[in-house]
Amino acid sequence: MKKNIKKDLIMAPMPVLIIGTYDENGVPNAMNAAWGTQCDMDKIIISLSNHKTTDNLKLKKAFTVAFATKETLVESDYFGIESGKGINKIEKAGFHAHKSEFVDAPVIEEYPVTIECEMLKLEDDEGDYRLIGKVVNVVAEESALDDKGHVDLGKLNLISYDSATHSYRVIGDIVGQAFHDGLAIKNNRKDMK
Repeated sequence: MKKNIKKDLIMAPMPVLIIGTYDENGVPNAMNAAWGTQCDMDKIIISLSNHKTTDNLKLKKAFTVAFATKETLVESDYFGIESGKGINKIEKAGFHAHKSEFVDAPVIEEYPVTIECEMLKLEDDEGDYRLIGKVVNVVAEESALDDKGHVDLGKLNLISYDSATHSYRVIGDIVGQAFHDGLAIKNNRKDMK
């Protein structure tokens, strides 16, 4: 039996994204954001409120996005609960950053996969922002790659934000093949899997 739970919106999974930017003095900043996704083959969109990060985005027009993992959970959570105004959060967390080769933004070394983006738009809707970025490069640790040189998400212990319980969950195993498994129904064949 189904039960109405009012407006407890649950979208899952929601990746825990760490946005890296530089301020006007070249100090790197990191911010935890859970409201983001890929929105085209080479674009991402992230929803933000007004932060040090939005100030940095307006200034530099570039950012990086790293995927938080089980191993970086504590530091990643910290990046979401401390303001970057007046403090170098990356340094305080014991993490390290270097400048991206492709955009004017930091790559945080402790994250195994980082997307490097140019800012296309930062739309302001009364203090709520929608950041749209064009992916110009992805940098990944070799240990995060499969034998064909592609990122293997199964090797990363990526975490997802659970908005229902305000907790983090590990994203799990492959359970099927996209654009393939449904062919069993389309072709009315039971032997597809």
